[in-house]
This record gives sequence, structure tokens and C-alpha cells, in this order.
Amino acid sequence: MVTRLLVIIAYFLFVLLLGLLAKSRLKDSPSQYFLAGRSLGSFILLGTMAATNFSAFTVFGASGAGYRDGLSFFPIMAFGTGFMALTFWLVGKRVWRAGRRHDLVTPAELVERLYQHRGLAGLFALVMVVFTVPYLALQPLAGGKVLAQLFGIPNWVGALLVTLVIAAYTLRGGLKAVAWTDVFQGLLMLGLMIAALAMVAEAQGGWSAAFGKVLKSQPALLERPGPRGVYTPAVWFSFMALWFFCDPMFPQLFQRFYSARSEKALGRTMLYYPLICTLVFTLPIALGVLGRLSAPDLGAKAADNILPILMTQVAGDFMGALVLAAGLAALMSTMDSQLLTLSSIFSRDLWPLISGRKAESALVGRVFVLVLAAAGLLTALMANATILELGLTAFTGLAALFPTVLFGLWLERPRPWAGLASILAGEALVAAYHFKLLPAFGFLPAVPVMAVSLVVYLAVHLATGPVGLPRLTPRQAGFSLAFGALFVLAQDYWSWGQVGRLWLGWPLWAWYFVALSGLQMLLSALLLKTRPASD
Repeated sequence: MVTRLLVIIAYFLFVLLLGLLAKSRLKDSPSQYFLAGRSLGSFILLGTMAATNFSAFTVFGASGAGYRDGLSFFPIMAFGTGFMALTFWLVGKRVWRAGRRHDLVTPAELVERLYQHRGLAGLFALVMVVFTVPYLALQPLAGGKVLAQLFGIPNWVGALLVTLVIAAYTLRGGLKAVAWTDVFQGLLMLGLMIAALAMVAEAQGGWSAAFGKVLKSQPALLERPGPRGVYTPAVWFSFMALWFFCDPMFPQLFQRFYSARSEKALGRTMLYYPLICTLVFTLPIALGVLGRLSAPDLGAKAADNILPILMTQVAGDFMGALVLAAGLAALMSTMDSQLLTLSSIFSRDLWPLISGRKAESALVGRVFVLVLAAAGLLTALMANATILELGLTAFTGLAALFPTVLFGLWLERPRPWAGLASILAGEALVAAYHFKLLPAFGFLPAVPVMAVSLVVYLAVHLATGPVGLPRLTPRQAGFSLAFGALFVLAQDYWSWGQVGRLWLGWPLWAWYFVALSGLQMLLSALLLKTRPASD
């Protein structure tokens, strides 16, 4: 117990120290506090992009999903999340340019600039805040579980402690502190999760032997649609499409587009992101699958605890505490970014609507960091859902914002009524599905929500004036077709219902998606190498 306590205290102190040191180089202006002076180079940008997206959902939600549904969850996250990196160029490049040109800080400021409509920008900001709070709540929810497993304390005490530490260094250092702690916590998470998987596999006789036991005892874990029959072709498509729409609308990711030092840094992030996603999601999902060998009878919600349970079984106090610190690193590197970005949205977009004047310093944002931290903590303590279920609610609400941003950036004359109608129609459907008023016809609710948001936007746009469609060059059209074909190849329905041949313990259909991620990186490298300066 003393060893565990010392490890966690040392980890918290180091993160706080790193945040304090980063603060000493900053001026207290919104651009510096929220965007690190728009100075993040390739390495830090890639690290903070990855770490802020790999949250409690990644470590605890993905391992829980691996436990419940086996390897069927692997391509959905590894390839699906990696494919989303295409939006770093499709959307992020234009967001970066607009941010530099007009000194923009928040996503809603871009929407107001594109549409010249303050009401649309206010609605956009409000939706971002409302649907990020459930995602924010995942972090203290998981943090409380980790500390409860380590020290036997109540979940709410652990959740409160994690929230206080994150709020402390976020308040002090802004994005510079968040970015540096993100990189540290991301590397820590990666290294210790690799160690955790090695220990768990070794306890079962090695990697191939461990998955051989899984194949013999529960072969449904190595095939689709998984042992519960969850990942049907319709649900599979739903997840693949959802990540593409919702991930760039995470406010903490969106704001990273502004903070890049250059387009080159954004391009490198797009290039290497699929590789990182493949590696990172292999670890918790494989741990979840192997967890079925050691703890075969966990319920759906209890499965989110599989990582702490495994570490208690196979690791000593020191190593077990370190590995669970990796889970804390994942959730903290997301929650700090969410708090920071949402506080900027409140101080610069919502506070002026409430008070009638613009916040000239980061003080209002700092106050809202505390308000949001408390809101996330309360939501976590009141939640009665799995981490995956809680996350999907947030993701679907944010996905409805994508058409407004995409068309606003690419259409020649975007019209605010199209954006307003698209967002309102999409969020009305989110509410209807939340209260189970409509059927989804086998898909996730996100699919009809995204379809309606797109169709309503285009219908209103066509009804209110000239179309103003973008003109694609032959090169742009060619790469669009190539990436579209890659997405189609990911719908490999011919491999359903069978394990097939194995290689290194995993079925070939799982390795197929590793190959698709490699192909995406090749296409991205060609895109960056051949792009004209005006692209």
C-alpha cells in the first residue's frame, strides 16, 4: 500500500511541477493562454493531439469493450480513429489559416467569421459545451475507479482528487502546460500499457499461447460480430463514419488546429496519426480480450474495471501502481484539454452574450475551468452507464456540428440559415434518440443524426441562394477518390462470422486493418509531397 501511495503521489507532483514550469514562459493573454502563442511544432502538436484524444475512453472504455466484444472493437478504433486524421488536412488546414489571419481562438469565432452571424456562433458554442460535459465526465469517473482499486477509497474521493490536480495545473499554465503534460502523459501511457500487456500475456504463457487459449475457450472474441453480436455491418459502418464526423468537432482537438506553428506541423500530424492509433488501441483492446481468461464473469459496466483487476492479479505493488498511472495519464491528458478549451469558449463566446462585454484577459476562462471541473465531477458521480455508452452520447451530439464547419470552410458563400437549421435538426434527433422515440434501423443513432444534419444543411443552402460549390482540381478529386476507396475497403463484410487464419495469435482480418492504416499513411505522404502551395 505504501509503495502504491508513493508512486501516485510522485506522479501527481511531477505533473504539477511540469505545468508550473511551463507557465513561467507565458504572458497572460488569451492567445498565449489558450493557444500557447500558436507555436506548437510537429512533435509537441502530434503528442498533444494524440494524448488529448486518447482518454479514459481509450484505456478503460476500450479495454472494457475488448472484454465484452473481443477484437471486433479493434479496427473500429485503430483504423477508424486513424482515418479521421484526414480531417486534419481537410478541415484543420483551413481552420489554421483563418485563425492566423483573423486572430481566432475558439471554434465558434471561426463560425462567426465564416457566416457573419453571431446567433449561429452562439448556438455552435452552446452545443459544444453541452455535449462535451458528458465526455468530460468520463475522466473523473475512470480516475475514481483507478484510485479506488489501488487504495480502497470511495470512487467519489478518487474522482475529486483527480479533478483537483488537473484543475490546478490547467489554471496555472494554460495550453503550454497542457501540451507538455500531454506529451509526458502520452509517452507514459504508451510505455506502461506495453508493459501491462507483456505482463498479462506472460502470465498466460506468452502472446501466442494466450490468444490460443482465447481461441479455444471463447472463439467468438476473435471474430465479428463478437460474442454479444453487437458489431453487425450496420453498427460497424456507424462507428467508422462517426469518428470522421465527431472527432474534429471535439473542442479540444479543434482548438489544436489554431495552435500549430505551421501547415507543415499539421501535415506531419495527419501523416503519423494512423500509426499511433494502431499502436495505442492494440494495447487496451488486447488486454480486455485476455482479461476474459482471468476474470470471465464480469458484468457489462464492471468490465470497464478490467485493467485495474488484471494489474492487481499479475503485477506487484510498484509495477501495478505504475501501470494504473498510465490510465490516469490518459484521462488527465484529455480532461485538462477539455477544461481549457471549454473555458475559452465560455469566456470568449458565451460570456459576451451573458454580460454584454468581451473578456479581455484569461481570468474569466480560469474561473470557468473550476465551474466545468465541478460539472464534470458531478456528472461522473451521477452517471449510471458504461464509459462507452456515456461517450457515444457526447460524440453523437458533436457530430451534428460537422456539416456547418465543413461547408462553411469549403463553400464560396455559406449561409447562416443553413448552419442553424442543420444544427437544430441534428440536435433534435439526438434528443429523440436519447428518449428512445425513433428507430435507428440497426445503425447507431449517430448515422441518422449525421445524415439529417447534412441533408438539411444542403437543402436550406440550395433554397436560399446560388449553390457556390467548391471547384476541385484533378489532383484534389483524385485524392478524394483514393481516400474514399480506402473507407470502402474498411467495410470488409466478407470476413464476418469467421475467425479465419491466424498470424502471431491474431486473425488475418485484424491484420488487414493494420495494412489499411499503412496504406492511409502512404496516401497521406503522397498528398503532402505533391501538394501545391495553394492547396
